[in-house]
Amino acid sequence: MEITWWGHATCTVEDSGVRLLTDPLFARRLAHLRRRRGAVPPPEAAVADAVLVSHLHSDHLHLPSLARLARGTRLLVPRGAPRAVPGLVRTAAVRGLVVTEVAPGDTVAVGDGVRSSGVRVRVVSARHDGRRLPFGPRIAPALGYVIEGASRTYFAGDTGLFDSMAEEVGPVDVALLPVGGWGPNLGPGHLDAAGAARALALLAPAAAVPVHWGTYWPIGMDAVRPHEFHAPGEEFVRCARREAPKVAVRVPSHGERVRLP
Repeated sequence: MEITWWGHATCTVEDSGVRLLTDPLFARRLAHLRRRRGAVPPPEAAVADAVLVSHLHSDHLHLPSLARLARGTRLLVPRGAPRAVPGLVRTAAVRGLVVTEVAPGDTVAVGDGVRSSGVRVRVVSARHDGRRLPFGPRIAPALGYVIEGASRTYFAGDTGLFDSMAEEVGPVDVALLPVGGWGPNLGPGHLDAAGAARALALLAPAAAVPVHWGTYWPIGMDAVRPHEFHAPGEEFVRCARREAPKVAVRVPSHGERVRLP
């Protein structure tokens, strides 16, 4: 099983001959944010059998990035997303994307069984305000996903810690956990490096990769709490060493592919 981190919450997970892409964001600039580290992902980053969208914030459900997907790509989105984001319906129709609405407890099979052995994607809860901001209706939940193939990989999306996290997620081999954000402060419903390490202790995977850090930052704020941009990855390594010393933490650079258990 291999993971490529393209920056922010965007990863390609390759397992059992299936390519899954998480929260694709291929923009150099998004509103007041600009990409400060790592090149914009190349065209092959948009190649996937299925795309997992965790929630409706525009840095996770980014319509121009979805428009780069090949026709026929399957798109898993929170139940209610097409109603909350009409542009998603238009983008899917123009690009020929196959939209599947999901909610916690659902399981979706991905892979054709010919060129791959296929995987299952299990949908789990997240604790995050996942509506389309700033004024979107609160009708679609924020989600996490567990990819079950040769390995079990948990993509948390955006989330805070919650009591039933370990129970809902279940045993996993790899955890992709958010450890930062795109600004000098994190609001509720997020994990910082220390919180992600506590989540790691609850989940007890064999390996972990920090995501959602060190990529985008508000324009004109380079000097405002810059450690919140640069430090979360290595801070997560330090915190994980204390909270979950048996977990192997990998911190890939942008565009780097790593092989995990």
